[in-house]
Amino acid sequence: MKLNKLSAAIIFGATLLTGAHAMANTHTAQSATAIEVPAQTIRLTQEWDKIFPQSDKVTHRKVTFKNRYGITLAADLYVPKNARGKLPAIAVGGPFGAVKEQSSGLYAQTLAERGFVTLAFDPSYTGESSGLPRNMASPDINTEDFSAAVDFLGNLANVNRDEIGILGICGWGGFALNAAISDTRIKAVATSTMYDMTRVAAKGYNDSVDAEARYKMKQEINNKRWEGSKNGYADLQPANNLRSNQFTADTPLFVKEYSDFYTAKRGFHPRAVNSNPNGSWADTAMLGMINMPILQYAAEMRTPALVVHGENAHSRYFSEDAFKALGSKNKELYIVPNATHVDLYDNQAGKIPFDKFEQFFKANLK
Repeated sequence: MKLNKLSAAIIFGATLLTGAHAMANTHTAQSATAIEVPAQTIRLTQEWDKIFPQSDKVTHRKVTFKNRYGITLAADLYVPKNARGKLPAIAVGGPFGAVKEQSSGLYAQTLAERGFVTLAFDPSYTGESSGLPRNMASPDINTEDFSAAVDFLGNLANVNRDEIGILGICGWGGFALNAAISDTRIKAVATSTMYDMTRVAAKGYNDSVDAEARYKMKQEINNKRWEGSKNGYADLQPANNLRSNQFTADTPLFVKEYSDFYTAKRGFHPRAVNSNPNGSWADTAMLGMINMPILQYAAEMRTPALVVHGENAHSRYFSEDAFKALGSKNKELYIVPNATHVDLYDNQAGKIPFDKFEQFFKANLK
């Protein structure tokens, strides 16, 4: 895949695994003598390459931090200009398969304009963040990415670590709720146009996939591991968003809306999994999503929660069901009138309820 000049240059060192890798590529197992981890250098783009204009009301800089799995995440830090003292902070992630230069960055910058220190991060294995193989997903690691962002924010001199919240968009809405269930330091959690990626991966839309179909899906993915294990599981699935010239009379409206965002000028970004015309997620990326459901302890969550979704979104049931399951006494389901799923990705339709998010976080981060 050719990277745009404004995109991160990802340089992979030679893979020299003389242990398990050697065993996978020989018919006769040999005695292992060492493990050498592949080198990875990621050059962070310094130019403004977001899909939204840069604000003159906040300062912006690139930062990096590690999660507890040793993966280094890249992020954009937004701070209100002329701010004094310690401020409340919000970590923002999503959508699933997107990068910080898209929706999460827009949310983060806008909330920084309203008085918060904000952090929009690239998830592990994607964008400018590290991790091999590329474009891998994990319900555990992706939940951890939010907690690592809280670690980073809480160690900043201008942040009150007792006033940190998180916001997840689309698939990262589910991970945000999962993180808030796990991480008691998170004082408020909001979601926008939420997906539960583990539910849709295992059961399909509207839970239409039964156990037999799910078994066949796991068979297909696991059979790809034989070849995948020989090259570090680096093989990618085909592009996961149709281009407009591929639409048919049967193409669902929401699929067309995804395409309009990710593959066209409106939301395209060369580092986004969802924009890549030559591939998408790693072949084995969905195994964990299928087999390890999130939100299993939703009833035990005590964190204040705001769950936002579009009235006309195909995905609305994810938010409604998650909201019912949450044990938080302080929770609200807010339905945006006449909004679709993708309407809450950017400002094109003017539907993102930023006032609502601001009010929620100011009321609960104090």
